[in-house]
Amino acid sequence: MGVSRAFLLLLCIGVLFGVLVAESAPLPGKIRAASEEWADYTQADGQGMAWDILREVFEPEGVQLETRSVPYTRSIGLVQRGEVDAQVGAYRDESEGVLYPHWHYDIDHIYALGLASKPSPTLATVGNYRLVWMRGYEYNHYLPNIRRFNEIHRSVGILPMLDHDRADFYIDALMEIQDVLAKASDPQQYKLSPLINLPLYLGFANNENGRALRALFDRRMEVLVKNGRLKPIFERWKQPYPFDESGKPPKP
Repeated sequence: MGVSRAFLLLLCIGVLFGVLVAESAPLPGKIRAASEEWADYTQADGQGMAWDILREVFEPEGVQLETRSVPYTRSIGLVQRGEVDAQVGAYRDESEGVLYPHWHYDIDHIYALGLASKPSPTLATVGNYRLVWMRGYEYNHYLPNIRRFNEIHRSVGILPMLDHDRADFYIDALMEIQDVLAKASDPQQYKLSPLINLPLYLGFANNENGRALRALFDRRMEVLVKNGRLKPIFERWKQPYPFDESGKPPKP
């Protein structure tokens, strides 16, 4: 009995020591973040709202932001292989082998873009239509009762697909749909229909650096949301603030 108690005591001390060592382990000096290049959000030159948010989160703690611009699906592969520390613009739990934090950092306002002559879809009815979106976004996991959809590689063919009745609606975040409409010769022939708000997360590598950076991200976001330090970033980029009074995403 005495031996068992001594063994248990040693075991508890060992576990506690391991936890303390893990908590005191030094943070990496940089975070390598990969993202698709989105104008005014994650530009290749390091400018944009998302990059500003990440700098505010990590750099005061001595972790410098290193950015990398790649297609969205490639950013997933890079973080899965541990070639970068984090992927930007992910939906929670969308990819295997990737760690997701508790806190989101922004929200995708998902809309349907279609011809003005067509009925306006809602979240309840959008599954009745022929849909199209960019490859890798997998909106079929987040919109209900989706039956017919195609994934495309380039945005240049979106408006012709709608014009020639090869699809009923294009699904994407509002910012990206606005970029598509900016190239239309007659934007008035199209209309936007709001569908759902999806929180955006960083996806972290499933390794020691990724776990340490995820923990730091959650700690910093809790502080920054409570003290309002992120609000000026959203105001500067003229984007809606993605947290309500309790720190949760606003309802659609």
